[in-house]
Amino acid sequence: MAKASISGCKIAGICTSVPSRCFDNIKDTSEFTEGEVKKVVALAGVSTRRVVDEKTCSSDLCSAAARSLIDSLKWGPDSIDALIMVTQTPDYFLPQTSSLIHKHLKLSQNCAAFDVGLGCSGYPYGLWLASMMLKTGNLSRIILCHGDTPARYTHNSDRSVSLLFGDAGSATAVELENSENPGKWFYMLHTDSNGYDDMIIEGGAFRERFPEEQRRCFLRMKGANVFNFTLKRVPALISDTLQFAKLEMEEIDYFILHQSNQFIMRHLANKINLPLNKVPMILKEYGNTGGCSVPLTITKGKLNRSQDKPLKMMLVGYGVGLSWASALISLNPEAILSHIEL
Repeated sequence: MAKASISGCKIAGICTSVPSRCFDNIKDTSEFTEGEVKKVVALAGVSTRRVVDEKTCSSDLCSAAARSLIDSLKWGPDSIDALIMVTQTPDYFLPQTSSLIHKHLKLSQNCAAFDVGLGCSGYPYGLWLASMMLKTGNLSRIILCHGDTPARYTHNSDRSVSLLFGDAGSATAVELENSENPGKWFYMLHTDSNGYDDMIIEGGAFRERFPEEQRRCFLRMKGANVFNFTLKRVPALISDTLQFAKLEMEEIDYFILHQSNQFIMRHLANKINLPLNKVPMILKEYGNTGGCSVPLTITKGKLNRSQDKPLKMMLVGYGVGLSWASALISLNPEAILSHIEL
């Protein structure tokens, strides 16, 4: 089992970004009848989604979020030691998307920059990587970007996915914590590659570079398989993470779940007796934004933050891969949370 406990890191701030274009599933959908759309909306819980135009990519969303966050923190570009970009919708096959963001932010040549090709579980993985780099390398500050434009890889004729996904980007500033009693973060990371094709875009990459059927360049999802996987793996993940951290469920302020689907999330909460007031949902306004839905929920989920003590949160990502992961962290009262629209 891949698990880790790492102390001495903190989140200085999180900024998320979405495109200003708002797509209303009921009013703006023309491929299905109004009755069909209303059924999907009632089940999935997605009323509106933010959708990029044809010229906007993941790097644009994440660069805007990172620039806003760095300005708010008053971090100098030379003080940032590494940039991690988690995405499954890169601007190009090469160069890496992190290189574009590095250029937009005018970061130093001494700043490491690389991509991680993960989706729904990507945010816990990204935090794990960032915290490991801070603790094992000669680094002090890292910008973790996570952004995707999944609305661009869903086919309008596919009712199972076309009404679900929205686009978003994020930037998280992670740095070493200067404290006599630094907090400890806990991670658990899993993969079941037997389900690698339960969510897949078959064409467009080098396995099938130029498919004759254009539809193969769009997402195909085996919904029943993904649903069963989620209900089987996520409750155990939450329980195991609590046990690893030696904490009780009541000690966690919020469980920030990947915003996959309202029906699935409510089913999960009910299965393990999670109070819904500890499981914020933003699906109605933003849809499923991939793994970036985790930081987006932190900034837009109306968390009740105290000025006296950190929030203890379990961040849970699950889906494409099949992959699932958790990060049990503390968010200090002084951490900046912000949100912008492009």
